[in-house]
Amino acid sequence: MTVDRATLIERGVHVASAVLALLFTLVIAGLLTELATSLALRSGVVAEDTNAFTLLRTVVSFAGFLPGVVGYLAITDQRTLVSISQPSVREIGIVAVAAIVLYGIQIALLFALQALGLGTGRNSATVAAGDPVAYYAAMIAVSILLVGPAEELLLRGVVQGGLRRSFDAAPAILIAAVLFGALHGNVDGTLTEQVAYMGVTVILGSLLGLLYERTENVLVPGLAHGLYNAIIFAGLLGGAL
Repeated sequence: MTVDRATLIERGVHVASAVLALLFTLVIAGLLTELATSLALRSGVVAEDTNAFTLLRTVVSFAGFLPGVVGYLAITDQRTLVSISQPSVREIGIVAVAAIVLYGIQIALLFALQALGLGTGRNSATVAAGDPVAYYAAMIAVSILLVGPAEELLLRGVVQGGLRRSFDAAPAILIAAVLFGALHGNVDGTLTEQVAYMGVTVILGSLLGLLYERTENVLVPGLAHGLYNAIIFAGLLGGAL
């Protein structure tokens, strides 16, 4: 099936808009993070290379997604782009099942990579700078309440939602998932391990994108993502006890 020139241009504009939304939000979040951590360090509230410093950076960074997203939607006059509502009882059940499925698929993918003699890089967020028990316990809450919802608001709500204006579901989900994977390339490890990590993230991101497509409520993949992360930190917490 051929695609006319006007459609190609429209799709190109929406891809560019998706990348712009991503960069705009990351810049806003980055500036807020640097400002907050600098003030905290100068005032002696936290010290570098501590759990408190890492948690502060994480919280401010992902909280910074909200003004970034709201600002982008306001500037581009797309306030109704993101589909969000209070999750129903059924959707809460979907969240729980989806988180377990995501975790199971991640484990399966890691085993598959291991069988091929490959590994993935390690996310620095999983490394405690001090007391691991306190850090992992805190990250369980931060993952559910902030990290998952913030990332999904941006990647699925804004990016995938914007792409869906001119793309069918499959390419919109895939493009958003690739951008999601690219965001997770800065992990500790060799280039091959970093690429493998991004590959796993793209697959998981595609599943989250499908979840958003089916439920039309960004809080469903947001909470599923957060709970999936929390399961990982719960495992690390169990190992640290």
